[in-house]
Amino acid sequence: MEIRRLIRQACAHEGGALGERDAKAVLRAYGIPSVPEEVVGDPAAAVAAAARLGYPVVLKGHGAHLLHKTEHGLVHLNLPHPEAVRQAARAILADGRDGVTEILVQPYAQGQREFVAGLTRDPHFGPVVLFGLGGVLTEALADTSLRLAPLEPGDAAEMLTEIRGRALLGAFRGEAAAGREALLKVLAGLSRLAMDFPQVAEVDINPLRVTPSGEILALDALMVCRESSVAPERFPPIAPKEIGGLFHPRSVAFVGASSRFGKWGHMLFANTVGAGYQGAVYLVNPRGGRMAGRPVYPSIGDVPGSVDLAVVTIPARGVPELIPQLRAKGVKHILLISSGFGETGPEGRRREAQLVRQAREAGMLILGPNTMGICNPHIGFYCTGSAVQPAPGHTAVVAQSGNMGVQLLAFAEQQGIGVRGFAGSGNEAMITMEDYLEGFEADELTHTVMLYVESLKNGRRFFESARRLGRRKPVVLLKGGQSRAGNRAAASHTGAMTSDGAVFDAMCRQAGIVKVNHPMELLDLAAAFDALPLPRGNRVAIMTLGGGWGVVTADLCERYGLAVPDLSPALVERFDRLLPPYWSRSNPVDLVGENDPSLPLTVMEQLLGWDGCDAVINLGIHGRRLMVERLIANVSKADPDTDPAFLASLHQTLAAYESDYRAHAARLVERYAKPIFGVSLMTAKNDLTVYSVPGVRAKSVFYETPERAVRALARMVDYHRFRLRSPEATA
Repeated sequence: MEIRRLIRQACAHEGGALGERDAKAVLRAYGIPSVPEEVVGDPAAAVAAAARLGYPVVLKGHGAHLLHKTEHGLVHLNLPHPEAVRQAARAILADGRDGVTEILVQPYAQGQREFVAGLTRDPHFGPVVLFGLGGVLTEALADTSLRLAPLEPGDAAEMLTEIRGRALLGAFRGEAAAGREALLKVLAGLSRLAMDFPQVAEVDINPLRVTPSGEILALDALMVCRESSVAPERFPPIAPKEIGGLFHPRSVAFVGASSRFGKWGHMLFANTVGAGYQGAVYLVNPRGGRMAGRPVYPSIGDVPGSVDLAVVTIPARGVPELIPQLRAKGVKHILLISSGFGETGPEGRRREAQLVRQAREAGMLILGPNTMGICNPHIGFYCTGSAVQPAPGHTAVVAQSGNMGVQLLAFAEQQGIGVRGFAGSGNEAMITMEDYLEGFEADELTHTVMLYVESLKNGRRFFESARRLGRRKPVVLLKGGQSRAGNRAAASHTGAMTSDGAVFDAMCRQAGIVKVNHPMELLDLAAAFDALPLPRGNRVAIMTLGGGWGVVTADLCERYGLAVPDLSPALVERFDRLLPPYWSRSNPVDLVGENDPSLPLTVMEQLLGWDGCDAVINLGIHGRRLMVERLIANVSKADPDTDPAFLASLHQTLAAYESDYRAHAARLVERYAKPIFGVSLMTAKNDLTVYSVPGVRAKSVFYETPERAVRALARMVDYHRFRLRSPEATA
């Protein structure tokens, strides 16, 4: 009850701040230790309190709503005797600063290490707990780790390991290691406080000192309270079954069909029918007549059969009048391509909100507006503004930029990455990114989810959905429009350091989202997750035809947190029998340019069978045919005496070898349940990243550079660690 009273009083004050003494009282109730202290009103009482607490002491100006005492010169440290205390007390009271009514006396806590812990509330993701290096350089160093509250088991422990200055948590310059359990209790206490009292807007514990014995003490604390308000849910969740219906139409009506090349009403119809969609297709245009050898119906009501999906391309102003017609026809799903809604400004947002109300009243679901379309390769349904046709697969793709989305589909088609389904989410007037996550969570054909995100409608729901999904299926995300707003105005260091970008990145780590920085990384990770099993650890065996490439790859592994262990003596002995005497005798294994075609596969299998490695990277074996092709071309020009039949046979032999090599690698992946990452020596225009092998679930994966292979492997290792930490994860 005392805590509730203090928080109520703070909320009633204009600034909302609790005095340091009261703030520490609240924190102590949540298991956060602080130094003993007394509040006094004059210099004589300060001297008496110092004698009771023991010298040296600290004096601070104190007031119910006083903030940032150090910056105002109201903190006097390490006072060794009564006269120093008397002078400091007089200086504080003589300052005359508004809010200074008393003096806080504390024993001076020894210790060389200072940390900061705190709590703030992000407008999108809610309560956020912070931990990092503290003291006067907190904001300058910005060495912090964040997690959304409530913290799950393991979240707080991760926060301690993520800061760059984590070595300070161990034994340091003759002082004991920081009390780990006490630090974990501090972070857990802040998390509980955030959930128990939504009115607590900010908490700043700085410094959180580590004493020479390793004890943890809050030396200063700031707490700001505000009456919380919960905004009404503007985007009620959509059932996964309803979302699935959009991707499985048995019949499609193109409302706004056009015979003019390049118009949306023509492109979408042409791409859908041209790609082989087998469902019923109806064309709707008020002019009627015929188009592409098909009847054109003047209105949706004139269509003779039932319509599962209406693809609408008419101008925005005509869409509201269409809703009653679609309702009368029994249409439940609308793909609204038309622009001119929320993306255009206040009037467009008003028009979009009105449309959503109409659709909800009519029991309809709208994807869009302002979208590039959808596709479901598993039923040959490619209803997008660009003629892209990726093969059926298990990677679901959602993009908030239609152009980015179809570009990703084009890359997927080019690189052999199968797609479960695609949605250009458009304005997300009804179906949000959170709905897609929950839909793909329920979809058994989806194994990996790939997202391009610029903003979120409900950050907290997105986090919870992504974390739940990520425990079963990897979520790979590219963030567009990273915030440049910098620090928000905040009363505390904690609030100042939780920028939008920092909170988003922390949310991704906590949810197990694999966040990437470039579009091609999305495809690289989609390829790896779709084709290969997760590595069980971070130990990598490297196999190469040239020493330099192996060295570079080993350096990259170290940079990305992967281990390159020494080969076991038994493995060295076996390779001694296979390789010439001058082989590297180490990891990376240099095959020293040996031309025996069976050798790479033999060595690869030996490495996969070695219990000292979790993944294999092979370099420069695939793609050699291209070098030989160039040699053949040059020989044909330079030496006409060379038998053309021999050259043709050589070309065919190398092409067949690479095909067999890919197939054998996929079978080895399946047999040993360890991933193999290939790096091609050279690539041609038609070369793929992913190669399927008939009858084999695993696939062969080949990247153009060692860095892409190492980066993909490192992200898979990180995701596997997240799965291991998540009690609800399933194999």
